[in-house]
Amino acid sequence: METTSDIVIGQIVKSKAGRDKGRIFLVTNVLDDKFVEIVDGDLRKIDSPKKKKIRHLIVYNSIVKDYKAKIENGDKINNAYIRKILGVYNKEI
Repeated sequence: METTSDIVIGQIVKSKAGRDKGRIFLVTNVLDDKFVEIVDGDLRKIDSPKKKKIRHLIVYNSIVKDYKAKIENGDKINNAYIRKILGVYNKEI
């Protein structure tokens, strides 16, 4: 059983169930021990994140430190920035 300590804001995840199966996402919010909010800057934009069960995600060890720093500083983040971050991971996987 996974808990919130396993997943953090800025973590890279891959959907393993649902219509978005196989897509790479970025965790924008940890709601509780079962749900997170994820975006990819394409189908799931910053202003409408997808609520997803953690058990339906493959959690990677990669955490985008730059994203987390921008959130903590209150910097504006747009969908192009998210696509740029995830582009690197989409090529690797």
